[in-house]
Amino acid sequence: RHTKQVELFDQGIKDHGATRVQKEATDVSDPRLASLLGEHYHQALQNDIELLDIAGDDFEFEQVRAGELTPMYFGSAITNFGVEPFLQDFLKMSPSPGSYETSIGSLPPDVPFFSGFVFKIQANMNPGHRDRLAFIRICSGRYEKNMEVKLMRENKKVRLAQPQQFMAQEHKTVEEAFAGDIIGIFDPGLFRIGDSLISSSQDFAFAEIPSFPPENFARISAKDSMRRKQFLKGMVQLAQEGTIQLYKEPAIGTETFVVGVVGVLQFDVLEHRLRGEYNTEIRKQSLNYELARWVAWEEDADPIPLEDLNLTSTTLAVLDKDERPVLLFESPWAMDWARERNKGLILRSIS
Repeated sequence: RHTKQVELFDQGIKDHGATRVQKEATDVSDPRLASLLGEHYHQALQNDIELLDIAGDDFEFEQVRAGELTPMYFGSAITNFGVEPFLQDFLKMSPSPGSYETSIGSLPPDVPFFSGFVFKIQANMNPGHRDRLAFIRICSGRYEKNMEVKLMRENKKVRLAQPQQFMAQEHKTVEEAFAGDIIGIFDPGLFRIGDSLISSSQDFAFAEIPSFPPENFARISAKDSMRRKQFLKGMVQLAQEGTIQLYKEPAIGTETFVVGVVGVLQFDVLEHRLRGEYNTEIRKQSLNYELARWVAWEEDADPIPLEDLNLTSTTLAVLDKDERPVLLFESPWAMDWARERNKGLILRSIS
């Protein structure tokens, strides 16, 4: 059955200068509801519920937990109507920390050692300090301020200092955090999205966070060559954040990049952030590519160098920010051409 409750409000009560209302929560099947609401509002409520019964699905908690069903709440934050029931139900429905897949199998959250991964990097959260934060999802164990962990990509020890937790625009320093928590660590440029951080004596890494193919492309360069250093710094940092996907042509220097984005408005975000955070203006030349595919090879194939691939004249061979080969195609036909004429070539849509 649906969970259907109605909040009823009575006269206001003055409480420290504000007005606090008396309220009562009841089920829509309550026989008192018609007299409490009045016939007109009760009938309107019944009509609305009937419409939802026809258009929606029955509430099933397990389907919500599995991400197969989304509950709907009606209320108003500005008038504080229906907010408390929503928050109470939100807490009931929020899942406890779960297990994560790693290179050695599933990792439960209750193991005694610390582990986590970087899922987001944000530069210039405080423009006055030019700071850069790496956001870490804690998957197991307990984080303690200034603890030392192993950064698996570099296979070296790092100290996690100055941990922050955020709520909207507010943030605070924390002394400890646990599985399920998210903390922000000041990053001098050490971390990347997907990095695994562990304190276990056994080495392992979390499953990689994939990069998805962009659908819009442009060639980007700095308007003012005297701002080259700021331009390069901004492009690299925004690519590390995941704001853009950055490609370079092997035969061209780092004065110009090919940039891929999912939506064209991301180009506006790129231009705005480079201007506001790095004091750099750019030139943008739109490109006609529609598809980006990472290059891989079948196990028994003889890999062909990027420059020797048999491709259409409109296909562009580039390298991503991690030096992995990528092909940019103008059409599915050009992509099929590459597959057919390069034995053993695999074109992956996710890196």
